[in-house]
Amino acid sequence: MIVDCAHYRDGRRQHEGAMPLEEAASHCRQGGFVWLGMFEPGPEEMERVREIFGLHELAVEDAQAFHLRPKSELYEDGTELIILRTARYDDEREEIDTGEISIFLAEHFVIVVRHGIASELAGARSRLERRPELLRTGSHSTLWAILDQVVDSYAPVVAELERDIEQIESTVFSGTVAPTERIYFLRREATDFYRAVHPLLAVLGRRLQPGRAPAELLPYLRDVHDHLLLVNEEVAAQRDLLTTVLEANIAVISVEQNTITLRQSAIMERLTVVATVFLPLSFVVGFFGQNFGWLVDHIGSFRAFLTLSVCGLLLPCLVLYVWLRRQRRGPAPRPQDTAPHARRGE
Repeated sequence: MIVDCAHYRDGRRQHEGAMPLEEAASHCRQGGFVWLGMFEPGPEEMERVREIFGLHELAVEDAQAFHLRPKSELYEDGTELIILRTARYDDEREEIDTGEISIFLAEHFVIVVRHGIASELAGARSRLERRPELLRTGSHSTLWAILDQVVDSYAPVVAELERDIEQIESTVFSGTVAPTERIYFLRREATDFYRAVHPLLAVLGRRLQPGRAPAELLPYLRDVHDHLLLVNEEVAAQRDLLTTVLEANIAVISVEQNTITLRQSAIMERLTVVATVFLPLSFVVGFFGQNFGWLVDHIGSFRAFLTLSVCGLLLPCLVLYVWLRRQRRGPAPRPQDTAPHARRGE
């Protein structure tokens, strides 16, 4: 879909509203340049633009594919294809919506193809039209306007990421477990954002080389480069900080799991002591609860009952005590373990 198509000459727009593609192509030969803006065009529409403006078929094919990294490509006819990644933060979903802008830059025309909801450029065109001194420098001024808006749109994304990271950081370092899934997801978003920002430094750096842009635009391009460098450093620091927060959160989870394990061990120890105390009593009750004839006939006095009951309590307790001490000391050394020492003594 064509959003706008305008002819610029002597620093001013030459008409109101969008002009047809054939008329725009004819104006390219009359001086100035044409700025064509398109949003998610179909293959047939892109093929028509390619035929009218004489674009390289590989450049058109590249503009219709999605790229993970910004890049620039110079073709034999002098047309340069520059691909940018755009970003916008969705606070409700805590996700970064990304888009892509493909720019066909030539001396007499600029064709901008946008993909994704996070690639608005209306502000860039209107801001550049208010700067006739920059428009007079030619088609490269549109590249500055687009880069300036794209880089400026990165700042709110960095700020929103920083706010979410501070929330997670305060939760983790207060000793409370934070959702690991949220930390991992934010780190993935920061990594994807870094892939959009960092390669753009090389693209913009080549633009600052001598002869690649008009001298009047170099201060403005250097200003955009400085802003981009700051964003790149902040995103890299956020990614490293999220790695540290993730490791700290795992440590907090381990401490809580160890605490739970120790608490369960203490409970099991108490239950074991109680069960051990009642074990002899259970034995005595079970023994005297039998209805065997010998047991009924031979326990006819209090003395016999006392003797059997006391022995029934003390003997299991003594056996249990001896067994526990042997377990605490560990197994006795085997004879073959001391044999070498004996042979050396001989």
